[in-house]
Amino acid sequence: VGDDEAGVALERQLSAAKVNADMHCDRSIATTVKLRVISRQQQLMRIDFETLPSRRVLAAKLAAFEEALPDADVVILSDYAKGGLAHIQRMIQSARKAGKPVLVDPKGEDFQRYRGATLLTPNRGEFKQVVGAWADDATLSAKAQQMRAELDLDALLVTRSEEGMTLFDSNGMHHEPAHAREVFDVSGAGDTVIATIAVMLASGADLPTAMKVANRAAGIVVGKLGTAVVHPAELAIPA
Repeated sequence: VGDDEAGVALERQLSAAKVNADMHCDRSIATTVKLRVISRQQQLMRIDFETLPSRRVLAAKLAAFEEALPDADVVILSDYAKGGLAHIQRMIQSARKAGKPVLVDPKGEDFQRYRGATLLTPNRGEFKQVVGAWADDATLSAKAQQMRAELDLDALLVTRSEEGMTLFDSNGMHHEPAHAREVFDVSGAGDTVIATIAVMLASGADLPTAMKVANRAAGIVVGKLGTAVVHPAELAIPA
């Protein structure tokens, strides 16, 4: 974050939520701010104000990451293409060497930088941008399994908006249909998916089970306006 009002506000909110955030301040930049234009409870557009962090801060963050690894159950690397994951390949290697599952939410066309991750979670548009279009699920599966093999991934999860989400692993393809009844705001849907999967894996669940709960969480969060969260009570699963 930058040394500014937005950075202070973010730290204050994280502290109030009892999140142990090891944030690094770079006085040479401004904290990234996303301005959303909303009309009639629907997001019309988003304007980002951002600058890239310095090499000094990134080096300090990498050292802090490696120091924190022993206490982690699961590692999430969410790439927003804002420059914060310049050392992502080393981070993946360090985490896997420490025996930690690594979940990556990708960005851009260069998926090679995520090689060796446990799980990659592109959305439909991001995946299509890298591998091209597909006419049916058989073609989608072939493209996904090829990427999984080429990038040495344990699994690949493609989130498909109104079509639900599909997990590809060594056992084949697992699909979950969408649960959203009405979509108000997709902001943070991908974050909800990967965070829910991380919590489920840390609790001992396997990936197909984690995907089912994550799919349900995504269906709930897109029905809320703004960057909302899902509470445990909302995810209660009937026996």
